[in-house]
Amino acid sequence: MAARTWKTEAVVLRSIRYGEADRVLHLFTLDRGRIGAIAKGARKTSSRFGARLEPFSHVEVVLREGRGELHLVTGAHLVRSHDATRVDPYRLAVGHVGLEAMLRLFLEGDENDRAFHALTRFLDLLDDAPSQLPARPAVDPLLLSFQLKLLWLSGYLPHLTGCASCGDETAPLVGFSAAAGGGVCAACEADALPISAAGFEGIRALLERPLAEAGAASVSERGGRDALSVVEASYEYHGGFRLRTLAQRG
Repeated sequence: MAARTWKTEAVVLRSIRYGEADRVLHLFTLDRGRIGAIAKGARKTSSRFGARLEPFSHVEVVLREGRGELHLVTGAHLVRSHDATRVDPYRLAVGHVGLEAMLRLFLEGDENDRAFHALTRFLDLLDDAPSQLPARPAVDPLLLSFQLKLLWLSGYLPHLTGCASCGDETAPLVGFSAAAGGGVCAACEADALPISAAGFEGIRALLERPLAEAGAASVSERGGRDALSVVEASYEYHGGFRLRTLAQRG
C-alpha cells in the first residue's frame, strides 16, 4: 500500500541534526498535534527547504507517513518566519520557553487545534513585543499568560474560586497545591506553595485576558514570581518535568 501524503500547518518546536545532512524535527501541527518528522538533506546548501524548517517557523508542510515514528517532510511553505524573535535576545529567550512548554505538555498525536492557534498567536505577538533586556524573560506577562492558557488547554487549569482542598469559597487563598488542583486556604495550606494575594490576582488577570492584553494585566513583580511558581509546580506535579529553558533563566 502506498504511503499516505498529507498537508498541514505546523510550527517547528525543535530541530536536531541527524546524519550528515538531515534534520529531525519536532512539529506541532494543526491537524495531529505534536509529531516527529525528518527532513532529508535539509542541512545542504542546495536544500529546497532552505531556512524554512528552523525553530519558531510557522509553515505549511507536506508530510508522508513513514514506516516508523517519523514522518517524511516532502515540502514546506513558509507562513511566518518569526525572524524578529530569533534576532532579539530577550524575545528569543521568551520564545524558547514557550516552545519547550508545547513540547513537554502535549504528547505525540494528541490533536489540539486550540493549542496550535494559541501557539501561533503567542509567536505573532512576541514578534511585535518590545525588547526588555535586562528584564527576566521567565516572568514576562505574555509568556506567563501563554503557559497558564496551555495548562488550561491541557486540563490542568488551577482552581481559584475557592479552596481546592476543602471547598470553602469565603476563606482567603494563601497557597497553591498542585495535588489539590489549585489555591488553598490557611486551614489546608500544609505542604502547599505559599502564594501572595498579588500572585493570585495576577494569575486570575492573566487567565481572564486574551494573550494580546497580557501586558495590560498589571501584574506586580511579586505577582509575576508567584505566577511562575504556580506554573512550574503544575508542570512538575502533572507532567513530571521541569523546563530546561526556565531553569536557565538566571
